[in-house]
Parts: sequence; structure tokens; C-alpha cells
Amino acid sequence: MTDEVVFYHNPMSRARTVHWMLEEVGAPYRIELVNLQKGEQKQPAFVSVNPMGKLPAITHRGAVITETGAICTYLADAFPQAGLAPRLDEPARGSYLRWMFFGAACVDSALIDRMLARPGTERTGALGYGRYEDVVQTLEQAITPGPYLLQQRFTAADIYIGAQIGFGLMTKSLEPRSAFQRYVDQLMQRPAYQRFQQQSEQLVARLKATG
Repeated sequence: MTDEVVFYHNPMSRARTVHWMLEEVGAPYRIELVNLQKGEQKQPAFVSVNPMGKLPAITHRGAVITETGAICTYLADAFPQAGLAPRLDEPARGSYLRWMFFGAACVDSALIDRMLARPGTERTGALGYGRYEDVVQTLEQAITPGPYLLQQRFTAADIYIGAQIGFGLMTKSLEPRSAFQRYVDQLMQRPAYQRFQQQSEQLVARLKATG
């Protein structure tokens, strides 16, 4: 069985986070580009991989994994030589999982609700993330000791949360606090991040060339 990761990707989607993760992991991977403008994510070829018709998705060792946080968590464990996740028996594993799930359960929804000005967000008791203000405050507190979520240890949680903070700053769905900008700036200096960005520009050009 091949150890290659097949990565279903579009550089204008949440799959960008997984692309960065793959560069950090250093695992062999192959990109299957999905043209969202042409609706390829809803065609049988891709729906057979992810019935939701959404990116990202990967296949690896015969398994299909979807959802950005799940993929990042999976890759960190599947390729432990990259050192992107605490081992199961390490105390830091709990904090690591806490922030991975916080990104999925709270940050993503809070930012999208704010960006789209969705009605009903005043019903904080019914929202999984509670209050937007609490999410922002919790994020700032989490990264303030620094330099990473687990202090001196860079993990997949920084990739996931860092990408979300970067998205929030770009879309103005996250308050532009100095702690957020400092955190994102340091992550953008990582060689894997810079490789992913360069490749993303090339992929965008390919998609434009194909209409």
C-alpha cells in the first residue's frame, strides 16, 4: 500500500490549511485539483470521495479523511517524524487536542457568523461557541504566552488556529489585535508556509488558465 497522500484541493478554499500542513509534514502527496467554478466538487468523481461535496479531503492508506481539523490531526499522527503532535502518553496531548477542537467547534463558526452577519447570533446559549467576544478573548489569551499555543512547541494546532486567525484578519471577521498579527507574522516566516504560498499562486494561475 502506497504511503502517498492524495489531496483534493482548491487554493481558494479551506484546503489551503491542509496544503500548508502537508508541507510541514514532509510526506509524499499528490494534488487532485478540484475546480469550484466549474462545480467539480459536486460531480460524481468527487462526491464519491466526500458526499458533502466540500473541500478539503484526502485519501491515505485506503482511508478517506475530510474536515480540515480532522485531516491535520490525522496527518500529524500518521507522520510522527514531523513532530507536529504530542504523543498519546504526553500531558501536552490534552492541550493540543483542546485547541484543535476549539478551532473546529468555536473559531470557524464564530468568524463565519461575524463575516456573514448571520441573524440569530444574539442567542448565545444556542450557539456552540457562545459569544463571539469570548472566542476572541480566549484566542488572544491562548497565544499570548507564546510563541506557540503549546509555548515553545510548534504543532498542527498552530497551523489550524494560525490559518483561521489569518483568515479572520483578512476578512475583517476577527478584531485586528496586535497579538493576532504577531502570531500570524511569525507563522508566515516558516519555510513550509512560504513553499505552500508559492505553490498556491501557481495553482491559482492553473485554474484561471483552464477557465
